[in-house]
Amino acid sequence: MVCENMDMKTVRKTKTELELEITGEDETILHPITHILLQNNQVEYAACMADSPLATKKRLFIRVKKGSPEDVLKKAVKYLEDEIKQFGKNFE
Repeated sequence: MVCENMDMKTVRKTKTELELEITGEDETILHPITHILLQNNQVEYAACMADSPLATKKRLFIRVKKGSPEDVLKKAVKYLEDEIKQFGKNFE
């Protein structure tokens, strides 16, 4: 499993912004989460970045117009999880 060795650290947190540093994970999971975040009307800005393509540490930035950035992220992850489960059921 890809996320077994993932470590996540909060770099910066305000009322409307959240910046996470993620180690042990590549863009395989971060890009879909970012894509889902950007579809949410509450999200003003979302991006995942790295210093270089080979960097082991990635950053996820979220800025919301309203609500909590943590709650918006949790909803995005839950949505992605549900989508993946549904995709898997198509093979049963």
